This record gives sequence, structure tokens and C-alpha cells, in this order.
Amino acid sequence: MEKWKEYGYIRVSSTEQNEDRQLIAMREAGVLRKNIYVDKQSGKDFDRPKYQEMVEKLKRGDLLYVLSIDRLGRNYEEIQTQWRYLTKEIGADISVLDMPLLDTRNGKDLMGTFIADLVLQILSFVAQSERESIKERQRQGIAAAKKRGVRFGRPELAVPPNFGDVVGDWEKKKIDIAEATRQCGMSTATFYRRLREYRAEHAAGK
Repeated sequence: MEKWKEYGYIRVSSTEQNEDRQLIAMREAGVLRKNIYVDKQSGKDFDRPKYQEMVEKLKRGDLLYVLSIDRLGRNYEEIQTQWRYLTKEIGADISVLDMPLLDTRNGKDLMGTFIADLVLQILSFVAQSERESIKERQRQGIAAAKKRGVRFGRPELAVPPNFGDVVGDWEKKKIDIAEATRQCGMSTATFYRRLREYRAEHAAGK
């Protein structure tokens, strides 16, 4: 009979984090590197290739390590769904390293299961609330920054000093739009937008 295996799952945002902290935790738990699966993407959805690959390998009696409960999903409902699927349908055990109470190997009796389920519900709810709170603080921060005149996104491309001459040549059909945008160092969309601003300024007598 094949011995049960230990796996580790890591999820990080490809733009904000690296996986070092979670990898160290997995290695300290004794998980082999070949059994650690890493997804580098946000929690926007659960279409995570490495997670799906790992789930296909999980068998009854196997043990899955995650550093924190929010690695399993992006919200309360998803965390609960994944937990039930892994533990009930597959029959694997889960150990949440930063919350020892969430270890399905412990307390297999009714009371132990009840406590683990209760802790899971509380923590997954807290994880979702925390993410929503962070998003709200970010939204408020962005709004406040915009009021102070902070601009977000790519810097506005400066209009070259010869823009008027280029526009004149283009309007007289001395050059085509491709040459006009090349001389200005702009995309076609930016050229037309700046052209509208240029004409509006001159129409207003500026």
C-alpha cells in the first residue's frame, strides 16, 4: 500500500509578494520541495494551475500544509468550499501552520471536529473582512490623494515644442498621420487627443 504524502501549497501575488516566507515554513514542516506547489497570482479567481495540479495528486490520508487560511481562497465562501472539498470529498488532512488549532489530524472526535470547524469559520470570515477593509482603505487613500492633486497611472506625455508646426503640416497634407505621430513621439490616439486640446486652447484665444 502506498504511503500517504505531504504537500505544501503557496499562493502569492505576482506583483506584491515573493514566496520565501511560505517556502521556509513548508521546509521547516518537512515538506519536500518537489511536493510544494506555488501559484503566483492574485486571489481574483480560483483558476490556479498549480493548485489544480496539486489537488489532482491529493489522495485520502495525504496531508496538505498551508501557511495561513487565506491561501486557500479569496473569500469566506471559497475558503469553506475548498476546505470541505479537500477534507470531506478527497479525505486529505490539512494543517494551517500559523493556526495550530486548524489541523485536521488532531481532535478527530466530535468535539475536536466542532472546535476546528468553528475556528475555520471565524478565521475565514476574518480573512475576508480584512481584505475588504484593506481595499476600502486603499480606495479612501486614492480618493484623498487625488484631492491633493496626486496623479495616478503613467505620466502625461509632454507636447513637443513643434507640435503646432507638425499639426500645420498635417492639416496641409504635407505629411500623413504616421509621420505626424512619429515627429511628436505619440500614439495616434494621444495625437488626436492633444490635437483637440490644442484646437480648444486656440479657439479660446490662448
